[in-house]
Amino acid sequence: MTAQQPLLDASKYSMGSPRARQLLQAARDLQPVLRERAARCLAERNVPEETIRDFHEAGFFKMLQAEQYGGYAMDPQVFYEVDMIIAQVCMSSAWVLAVVAVHNWQLALFDDRAAQDVWGDDCSVLISSSYAPVGKVTPVQGGFRLSGRWSFSSGSKHCQWVFVGAVVPTAEAPFDMANYRTFLVPISDYEIVDNWDVVGLQGTGSHDIVINDVMVPEHRTHKVIDGFQCDNPGNAVNTAPLYRLPFMQVFVRAVCTASLGALEGALQDFIEVAKTRVAGPVPMRNDPMAKILAADVSAEIARMKLVMHRNFDQMMDCTRDARAIPLDDRIRYRYDSAVVADTCLALTGKMLKAAGSGAIRLGSPLLARHLDILASQAHVANHSTPFAVNMGAVLFGQENSDYGL
Repeated sequence: MTAQQPLLDASKYSMGSPRARQLLQAARDLQPVLRERAARCLAERNVPEETIRDFHEAGFFKMLQAEQYGGYAMDPQVFYEVDMIIAQVCMSSAWVLAVVAVHNWQLALFDDRAAQDVWGDDCSVLISSSYAPVGKVTPVQGGFRLSGRWSFSSGSKHCQWVFVGAVVPTAEAPFDMANYRTFLVPISDYEIVDNWDVVGLQGTGSHDIVINDVMVPEHRTHKVIDGFQCDNPGNAVNTAPLYRLPFMQVFVRAVCTASLGALEGALQDFIEVAKTRVAGPVPMRNDPMAKILAADVSAEIARMKLVMHRNFDQMMDCTRDARAIPLDDRIRYRYDSAVVADTCLALTGKMLKAAGSGAIRLGSPLLARHLDILASQAHVANHSTPFAVNMGAVLFGQENSDYGL
């Protein structure tokens, strides 16, 4: 890890800063509006343009963006907390905010020429993504020819660029994930295929991206190994500690955070059901088992939040001191993020069962949140099993096998 000077005033980027308080309050103020738009978001299979505009005006897309491009370069904890507040009322909107806004952080890892390409005329331009390594890559002079079809590009219709994943082949290793890169492509070079028809997270507009033999210059690519080593081309100009965090630690937390916020919303839905439901001699509000379940869910939300914030507090302490984040810690942080969606799904399932037959009717808020969290598990970052296996192997003294930490 390359040594760097710590920020002179780290407090202005933290959870307790005036700007952070302003952002958090803006998220709370938007909750009633987003609650009213939730049905439209679902029906249109896309976050409404008005919501994206509200996010821009509130400064949400600037939270992780480099200051030289008008961003705030906030600590990630602020970003995630804002997203959880949004997810309490509309998980689809929160999902799109998280996975699109985090790309403004990732672009700071690229050669700065890539950021100039995207933001040279307009620093508010957005980027969607699909990182599955399904692209076909041919190295050519000055860059690569790229083709392929990528699924699940959330918020793609709101964006003018896309990040897609592919492995650069070599003679020795035609498909080696150590040669994985993210490719940055402008909308003029790809097609959005409208095919988002799913049972949860319907409002995310996660359509397919099709690219047919386009040229991608070298500077518009980012190597996974650079992200793993926390030493990226963009660090030549983006020197804030925020941009020394491991790529996947930042990205995967953006993917699990909406589930945690949605669980908070589901608990409130469960409490509302308990206030009026009577199915037998004991009203639900007086049922000891319902009370225990509500207490357990509340405590588990607090525990997961505490773990997630602690993990990033520790990582930011390391980057501010120009210290490498210990690999064993990174392995654990990776697992901690992945298991959040598992826990959220299990708890909404318990609340759904305890809320009775009314909870399974179409239009049930509790059912809708459960299905949103279920859909979130389709993302590879929320599939906890391989990260548990890797963590267990390292605990047994074996080698780490995950370089996307």
